[in-house]
Amino acid sequence: MARKRETPCCDPKPELTARPLLTPRQAAGLEATFKVLGNATRLRMLHVLVRSGELCVGDIAEAVSMKHQAVSNQLQRLSDRGILEARREGLQVYYRIVDPCVVSLLDRAWCLAEDSKARRAAGRVPVGFEQEGASA
Repeated sequence: MARKRETPCCDPKPELTARPLLTPRQAAGLEATFKVLGNATRLRMLHVLVRSGELCVGDIAEAVSMKHQAVSNQLQRLSDRGILEARREGLQVYYRIVDPCVVSLLDRAWCLAEDSKARRAAGRVPVGFEQEGASA
């Protein structure tokens, strides 16, 4: 499968290994971002928008088989974090992803999930992680 060239997601920054340890405040900010992204419904909506570019609430609701109001509430949470931008056209509200880092993160997270699943299936799982969901 051919990979599309990635759009840079932010201004150049030092390599992660060269950065100082996250401060508690920075870690809390990352945690808040991951909490917003750590929702299956919102991830599906983001994927719909990655695939389509910009859609109205009704089209997103149809794509994810949910009611308009529920979709609007979830889209508002993503907008509040600066991930999406909304524009009104008549009675319709259209959303689009404005943070290209989110697209890259979604792609990498999906890759991580698929690769982790493949490693588990092949029996290449680190010690202590052999039985997902098993109690100790």
